[in-house]
Amino acid sequence: MKTVILEHEYASPAKEVWALATDLDALREIMDGVVSFEGLPSGRVYQGQRITVQVSLFGKLPPQPYFMEVLECDDEAMILRSSEKGAGVKSWRHTLTVEPQQSGSKLRDVVEIDAGWMSWAFALWARFLYRKRHEPRVQMLADMRAKRSETELSDAESP
Repeated sequence: MKTVILEHEYASPAKEVWALATDLDALREIMDGVVSFEGLPSGRVYQGQRITVQVSLFGKLPPQPYFMEVLECDDEAMILRSSEKGAGVKSWRHTLTVEPQQSGSKLRDVVEIDAGWMSWAFALWARFLYRKRHEPRVQMLADMRAKRSETELSDAESP
């Protein structure tokens, strides 16, 4: 068993980061070119949800079955806990939290991985994967902010 912990800070309110982090359509876009998903539903994740997909790394490797169960998705506490397995992993327990900070928010991923003797390799993969999500999220949050500003400006100019 290996544990990977990553924290990323965002200059956006915690509720916006939480909404983005729990949006499956955003996940598909964020992971584009790294992991492709066949069968990933749209919309936000919800407690009790069970998702079975085919994942392909970099869109090149053969698709592998992967299963995720959402054990907890608490919008007030901004905590997502999932139990996942497949593609060579016996157990991938992910806890994602978002906390307000003075300058925006902090997203924390804690991933406990059991892949037998290959746990060390999957821990390296997890570290890469969750780091890779940061920059696309930063860009998506900036785009959301810009769009909101345009809308507010347009509304202010309307008679």
